[in-house]
This record gives sequence, structure tokens and C-alpha cells, in this order.
Amino acid sequence: MKNILLLNRYRKQALTWFILPTVIVAGWIYPPAGFLLLLCMIGSVGLSFFRGRAWCDWMCPRGAFYDIFFQKPNKSKPIPAWLRSKGLRIFMLGLIFVTLGTQLYLFWGDINKMGMAFVRLLTLTTLVGIILAITVHPRGWCHICPMGTLASWFGKGKAPLYINSDKCTDCGLCSKACPMGLTPNQDKEAGQLLDADCIKCGSCTVACNRKALDFNPMKTVKSAEIKKAS
Repeated sequence: MKNILLLNRYRKQALTWFILPTVIVAGWIYPPAGFLLLLCMIGSVGLSFFRGRAWCDWMCPRGAFYDIFFQKPNKSKPIPAWLRSKGLRIFMLGLIFVTLGTQLYLFWGDINKMGMAFVRLLTLTTLVGIILAITVHPRGWCHICPMGTLASWFGKGKAPLYINSDKCTDCGLCSKACPMGLTPNQDKEAGQLLDADCIKCGSCTVACNRKALDFNPMKTVKSAEIKKAS
């Protein structure tokens, strides 16, 4: 059943990844197409209030693009600490919003120039993301993506991944399977993944041989707690 869940995820990503190159190409031909970027920005932040960074799984065309073309199944590696630093993420958030905001202010009223501001932003950040995917980590950009950062802040604690510490043996299979390079097993004593960058993809639940991970708390709660609750 869980393998089917993972297969469905890849199928969904196959339906969204092409939106990224399509909007970029279309935007350079017809600049107003760049406004489509707003849908992704609104969607990622809006959904975060209910499901955390779930948008970043398959609904985000850029995330789907990196997973399909750069991610090797079950061979993910940890994200470097510098790429996940709070300072860098705040810097990127400020840089993107100031740059985009300035251009929109200067070009206000000119639909073509305003649209082109989004197109240039999407093109440049995608190129940076590809470089990071090749040299650092497939989803390296996702850790400094301004919308992803906001989604992780607003969605912290939403739809968490639960961990049964009695079953977890720290084998590390969940970490290898995580497309974001997270380490769920390190939070087993807390009973749930504390990292707000979890994209709720379910890859770790499939990889866990001991069924210690699940987004349904009733499937991972300790036996002693079940008895107490009953």
C-alpha cells in the first residue's frame, strides 16, 4: 500500500514538473505569463497554515523538477549546515522580495515589464537551483527558497511525522529516502519530526522496515500509551 503511495507521488510530479520550463519559455515570449509564479507563491504559503510544506512535495513544479531529474531514489544525503542556516535563509528572503518589489514598483502599470520581472526571477533562481542540485544536493534550492522558508515558519507543527521510538533503531533508511535530506530518526525521542522543512511526501514511511514512521499518530504511538489511552 505504501509503495503505491510513493508511485502516486511520482505520477503527480510527472504532471507538474513541466510547468516550470513551460512558464520560463512562455514568459520570455509573452512576459505576462510570469504572473503565473504568483499562484505558486500563494499556494505554498497558503497551504502551509494547514499542512506545513506539503505544497513543496509534488504541487510545486520546481520541487518536482529537481526530484525527477536530479534525485536518486533512496540515496539522498544530508544538507550542508551552511545551506540550512537561518541567516542565509533570511538573507535570501530579503534579497528576493526587495529585488522583486523594487522592479514591480518601478514598472508599476506596465504589464509586460512587471511580468518580465517575475520571468527573470524564475529563470535566475531556477539556474541557481540546478547548480545547487548538481554540486550540493538535488533539493538544495528548496532550503533557501523564500516561499519554502515562509511555509516552514507558518506551517511549523502542522501535520507532523510521528515516530515510534520503541521501533526506531536509528538505521538511517528514512534519512536516505528523504528528498529534503532530513533525518527523522534523530528526533525519535521527541516522538515526531521537529524539522519544519518536512514536505509530507511519505518517502521515509515507505523506507522504514519497522513501520516506526507515519503521519497518523495512532499507527506509531507506543504500545504502553495505547493501553493507557484505552
